[in-house]
Amino acid sequence: MRTVNAYAAPSATEPLVKTTITRRDLGPNDVEIDIAYAGICHSDIHTVRGEWGEIQYPQVVGHEIVGHVVSVGSGVTEHQVGDLVGVGCMVNSCGECESCLKGEEQYCLKGNIQTYAGVDPADGSITQGGYSQAVVVNEDFVLRIPESLDIEKVAPLLCAGITLYSPLRHWDAGPGTKVAIVGMGGLGHMGVKIAAALGADVTVLSQTTAKQEDSLRFGAKAHYATRDPATFEELASSFDLIINTVSAKIPMGAYLDLLKVDGTLVNVGAPSEPLEVPAFALIPSRRSWAGSSIGGIRETQEMLDFCAEHGILPETELISAEQINEAYERVLSSDVRYRFVIDAATLA
Repeated sequence: MRTVNAYAAPSATEPLVKTTITRRDLGPNDVEIDIAYAGICHSDIHTVRGEWGEIQYPQVVGHEIVGHVVSVGSGVTEHQVGDLVGVGCMVNSCGECESCLKGEEQYCLKGNIQTYAGVDPADGSITQGGYSQAVVVNEDFVLRIPESLDIEKVAPLLCAGITLYSPLRHWDAGPGTKVAIVGMGGLGHMGVKIAAALGADVTVLSQTTAKQEDSLRFGAKAHYATRDPATFEELASSFDLIINTVSAKIPMGAYLDLLKVDGTLVNVGAPSEPLEVPAFALIPSRRSWAGSSIGGIRETQEMLDFCAEHGILPETELISAEQINEAYERVLSSDVRYRFVIDAATLA
């Protein structure tokens, strides 16, 4: 067992504090990783503040992890000491259900093991995430990071990147399709970059035009302000696919009316309150409303390789561990373009 420094939430209402945690012994199929960088995801904030249900404290979050392999178990075949690797939102699954056998561990029918706030099947402990110096993970959930991707920026691909890549691929975004991205934040900006690289015609739907220049620079063809009622009139029945990245209540009927016949609106944002969907926003044009999680390990590796091929990286701001609580408040006020990354060396 190894004791490492970390930043943990002591409760749902207190700031994160520096502490130590113990990482489990290396098993035969495990990989030990010294963490170099960890991204901050809005999901981290929802979790530690108890907004998605009760958790056990103290809790270390962080599921966008990049670092180097420092040791491997006797049965490990895919990774070796010195490799640049990553860990995303999952660290295990049942491996036996229909979803897992299809390589879609994110939809494990028995419930996959989350990188934090889950129960580790190896020892029954509560999983602790990437705001720490090291982690021990089953080799099947360790990803290869292409060397061409900047190690200081790549971490958010392991959640934000795959969360957008998976639905864009599943609903066949590409040449000849019109895609709208709702929200121009940590998720949304990755959706613009990936959809554009797939060859889709991309439009950003943001509250204002404040980020219009960024939208166009990242590959969008257009940017509209959703605070302007004229936007919904002008864009009615325009899109094959809409990806909603917003974790807040929005008027679903108005957005569904932007879809063409047989179009689909996919929610990847996860608001804490229910969304209301008028039936007649769906029925007359055979529209669909769907949800999408992250991708499986195979698809996440595909995404990383795709991003390396197309030179896609998130826009990031590097911070020290002591700035985590400040970063949380800035995330909540949308004061980041577009993702915070923690330098794990500052945990020493």
